[in-house]
Formats: sequence, C-alpha cells, structure tokens
Amino acid sequence: MSDLIADTNVALGVSGSIAAVKVVELAHELRRHGASVRAVMTDAATGIVHPWAVEFATEHDVVTEITGSVEHVELCGRDGWADVLLLAPATANTVGKIAAAVDDTPVTTCATTALGADVPVVCAPAMHEPMYDHPGVLDAIDRVESWGVEFVDPRIEEGKAKIATEDAIVTATARAAGDRPLAGERVVVTSGATSEAIDDVRVLTNRASGRTGRAVARALVARGAEVTLLHDADAARASAVEELPHVEVVDVESAAEMTDAAVEACADADALISAAAIADYTVEASEGKIRSGAESLSLELTPTPKLLDTVREEYPDLPLVGFKAEPGGDDDALAAKACETLERVDLAFVVANDANVMGAADTRALVVRPEGDGFDAYRGSKLGLGLRVADELAAVFG
Repeated sequence: MSDLIADTNVALGVSGSIAAVKVVELAHELRRHGASVRAVMTDAATGIVHPWAVEFATEHDVVTEITGSVEHVELCGRDGWADVLLLAPATANTVGKIAAAVDDTPVTTCATTALGADVPVVCAPAMHEPMYDHPGVLDAIDRVESWGVEFVDPRIEEGKAKIATEDAIVTATARAAGDRPLAGERVVVTSGATSEAIDDVRVLTNRASGRTGRAVARALVARGAEVTLLHDADAARASAVEELPHVEVVDVESAAEMTDAAVEACADADALISAAAIADYTVEASEGKIRSGAESLSLELTPTPKLLDTVREEYPDLPLVGFKAEPGGDDDALAAKACETLERVDLAFVVANDANVMGAADTRALVVRPEGDGFDAYRGSKLGLGLRVADELAAVFG
C-alpha cells in the first residue's frame, strides 16, 4: 500500500475500552503500511476482544501477562524489539497509571519500560466524554505529554471521546518512530478542486478529488512537518484530514479564496506545495438562480490569477512546489511542460502527471527538477507519491 511506516516494529498496547474491537483492523492497517506488530493486552481488554483474534491480525503471540521471560523488557527495553510503543485504545485508567508509574498490567509495565528506555510512545485515548474531561485525566495527559508522548486526540461524538481514525493513529505512529527530516518546518498545501459560482445554485468546477493533496499533507506530517491544508469546502473530502495530528484545515471554495488563503498562510510558512486543481477561469455570478429553459446561454469567462505567481510575487524567497497536469503525451513532453512552469515561477521542483489520474486511487507522475537535474518517474499510490514529495522537499531544505 505504501511505505509510510516500513521496517518499523510496533508494540501495540491494548486496554479495556470498547474501542478494543477496532484493534484487529488497526493492526492490519499498520501492517499494510509496512510495520511489524506485536500486541500486549490488559486482562480487561481480553474480555472485549479475544487474544486469538489479535494473534491472527499480528501473526505474533500476544502478551497477556508478564512472566519470567520479562516480556516488557524484551519488547520495550533499551535493546528491545520495538521501535515504538502504540497504546490504542488507552483508557482513563491506563493513562492515569502511566502518569503515576503504576505497573499492574502488561500494558502499563511496557509503558514504564519504554519511557525509561527512550522508546517513542504514542497514545490514542478512548473513553466516555465525562471521563476525558475529568481534571485528573487531563492532568495525567498533560504530564505524560510533557515526557514526549505523542497523543492522538479522540473524536468527540455522541457523548464519547472515540478513538481517533486509523489514518490518524498510523500517521502519528510513523511520525514518532521514523526519521523526521521536516521537523520544525511549516508547510502550506493546497488541495482539491475550486468552484466558481455561476449563480446561487450552479458552479464551474473540475474532477479533482483532492486525494493527492491530502496524501501529501499526511506524508509531510509523517516526516515531521506542521501542515496548513487549504482544501475545497466539501466536508466529505476534507474530513479525511481534519483529524490528522499536526494538520490545520482551512476550507476554501473559489480560486480567489484559495489564493488569498495561500498568501495569508505563507506569512509564517517555510514552503508551499500547490497540489490543488485551481480554476483557470471564473465568471461573474448571477444573483439568485438562472431560470431553466430552452434558450441558449453564454458565459463570459475571465482568467484567474495564477496562485503560484501571486505567492512568488509576495514571497520571493519561499520554496514553492507546483503540480502540473497535462492530457496524454510522453514523459519528455510532460517534463518540458513542467519545466516551463518551474522556470517561470522559480519553483523548487514540479510534480507532473497525466490529467487522466484525476480522482483515481493510484497515480503515475514525474518529479521534475531544475534544468540539469532531470526527472524521476513514480508509479503507485498517491500516499507513496506524497512520501516522495516530502522527501524531495527535505532535500531542498538540505
């Protein structure tokens, strides 16, 4: 699927929340992104999901008690197996015990060992909302966070602090366990389509789904960056990233709104990656709804300012990355088109792809660098392309 968390050993600590029923799919998702997983369960967790199910999901024996084999040290000690300890779900009980160094379950014992051995720890709480709002629980979270533990905020719904999405948890785990060449960098990403109003009902838009931009944002987070994502206002599309840690989502609709938001967001940014399919033309919107009928209708289209040109004029030294979609053609022709944009706007590099991949799950693209450095071809998932873009940006920063 992708190398988001490839070659990483994840010790998965499971506590007794009803969210433990999701641990089988979470383990599968970690493995789909390249991780090896071994699970540790509290006694309460085994009453919710059977250890055999978790063993099936991880393809490893499950630790349900600490024995003379000192499983906690073997997993999370200084020379232990795990690259990261992921606590998902983490109950109020478990978080409180970790904060107080109470080791009366296999999970809390692994947590104390990992913290003492400087093994990264990620925590995904799940509990009823009043428990999450308890001053003691909030104090415990603050205390454990101050030790460097990465918390993946729960989703507050229906009076419950529900466990974060699998995407959010896997991304946070990748960020904690992997190299973070973009740590300390803030990157603005544009994503999705823009919509130009014709009247109060109709719009001009395009087929872009925003998958590529969202994948780039996720990859940047995994590589350590803080991300501001400028996304079309379609809630269903944006929801995929709103819950990712370290991502601020700004809803925009028109090309003008996207450009204005980019100029504002870049004031304190270290780079901009423009992956959005921004409208090349806009139209003066009619008030109300244009009446339906058999009469023909003409629209006068006006060119929109280019976002990259506008941002470059405002920020002459900011590293900018562009995306260029062109229909068909061979790689050399596509790279030549990308180079025109690269040179005109003084871009760090351009990602060029066939316009036919709009909306598709996978992609094929060229990473085109300044003259003399050539280009590389990529084929695979859009998340994989996002990782390629993140690593290319890290090389730009040097």
